[in-house]
Amino acid sequence: MKKTLSVLLAAGIAYLPLSAYAQDGAQEPVAATGDVASPEDAGVVAVEEEHAAEAAEEGHAETPHYPLKKPEEVDWSFDGPFGTWDLAQLQRGFQVYREVCSACHSMNFVAFRNLEALGYSEDQISSLAGEYTVQDGPDDTGEMFERPAVGSDYLPAPYPNPQAAAASNNGAVPPDLSLIAKARAVERGFPTFVFDIFTQYAEAGPDYIHALLTGYGEEPPAGVQVMDGTYYNPYFISSAALAMPQPIYEDQVTYSDGAPQTVEQYSRDVTAFLMWAAEPHMTERKATGFVTMIFLIVFAVLLFLVKRRVWASTPH
Repeated sequence: MKKTLSVLLAAGIAYLPLSAYAQDGAQEPVAATGDVASPEDAGVVAVEEEHAAEAAEEGHAETPHYPLKKPEEVDWSFDGPFGTWDLAQLQRGFQVYREVCSACHSMNFVAFRNLEALGYSEDQISSLAGEYTVQDGPDDTGEMFERPAVGSDYLPAPYPNPQAAAASNNGAVPPDLSLIAKARAVERGFPTFVFDIFTQYAEAGPDYIHALLTGYGEEPPAGVQVMDGTYYNPYFISSAALAMPQPIYEDQVTYSDGAPQTVEQYSRDVTAFLMWAAEPHMTERKATGFVTMIFLIVFAVLLFLVKRRVWASTPH
């Protein structure tokens, strides 16, 4: 066994010079052709690499970051730890959705009976649901049939399937709006998001929707290309333009409560409604959280006082 190991070790030592010689021999033809970089060539390469790095940095600086404009913070009735819903605003927002947005966008997770939280009575909800027809079945013959909607039905979608929606909107499928206020938001970056922990800011979604609805009508800046069939909006989160044209105009929806019939007011109202649809129990959650914090503070004080009383006569 020892002899075998000695032979293998000797063979390995003998192979090392041969391997090194083979590598040197492989490099010699390259040196013979004159391709080895001289100090002058190395300097030229270094300069070229420096220019390439500068060009890359300039290109990176010119790369647009979307949205082109950050949404402004809007004063909402539901913001902050003590925010509440403005029922009149929510009803106006639902009216804007019915008369404008529902032509393209669905709300598959909102049922008619959920609208009772907006201040509608059962009779009003039944009357409202009766204006729609939904597909039901199968019946005794195995066929599907249409019937008037009831309170337990969900708001009907404008298209039967995504393919039909895309075919009617130049290939773009309008998103469902049930959770859009929680699903779309612009990152606020550091250190703003740290401050949001203490200020309880949670309205990035509504601020974005409001900015998007009111951001139409501006001229694209130089260098921004807008493809045919898209519409420039600097607040769009994914690009400089989107497939949805401006959906809301002045005096498009008639309010019965005397509220201003402007794009700004329409946008605020429908955004508030979409926030309610995304989180209908938000005010109850905030109230529960406030009561819980008060309980924890009182409980902590009581624990401290009991601890001092129990250990007061015990020497430390």
